Amino acid sequence: MQKGNLLKAKHNFLIYPFFQIYTKVMIKRKFHSVIIEKKDIDTSKPILLISNHVSWWDGFWAMYINLNLLKKKFYFMMHEKQLLEYKFFNQTGGFSINNQYRHIIDSINYSSSILEDKNNLLVIYPQGEINSIYQSNFIFKRGIEKIINQKEITLLFSANLIDYFSNSKPSLFIYLEEFNGEFNLKDIEEAYNAFYMNSTQKQINRER
Repeated sequence: MQKGNLLKAKHNFLIYPFFQIYTKVMIKRKFHSVIIEKKDIDTSKPILLISNHVSWWDGFWAMYINLNLLKKKFYFMMHEKQLLEYKFFNQTGGFSINNQYRHIIDSINYSSSILEDKNNLLVIYPQGEINSIYQSNFIFKRGIEKIINQKEITLLFSANLIDYFSNSKPSLFIYLEEFNGEFNLKDIEEAYNAFYMNSTQKQINRER
């Protein structure tokens, strides 16, 4: 891998299946339980999954969603510096983005091309960086509307929340909701913030 050029995703015939198995094993080992709350999701089209970005676990949680519900070919955008440091992820569907204008354009175009295939899932974290798990107001970086580019896709929101309750291990609660509004940055951002607030309220009211 060379720094500067777009690092396109690969799905190594050994590493990619290992990543899937590793995801299942690690989540089962590290979490008391995983609860997914969802409504009907249209999986007949390419899926763009956008989520809160809170930890090292985020990619594994997205893969878990894919393995259990969506069952698509897995792609995710990752900062170039991290992708060069953890080259393993490039072999499991990860591709690069950095702060250079030309690279951003290349990453957006590549992301858009991924969403031309109904068998693909693209995962992005629109806030662009890891935030505190207590972050409740999300400001999305520009580019989502260019990635979608009037495509027929399913835009899926995910809110990943952690609670311990009376257990020594945390439980993972994944809330999913399909977005049905206009594909522009303002509407998507506002809808995601409303969805996230609603998800956290459900979590607060959850029976122990």
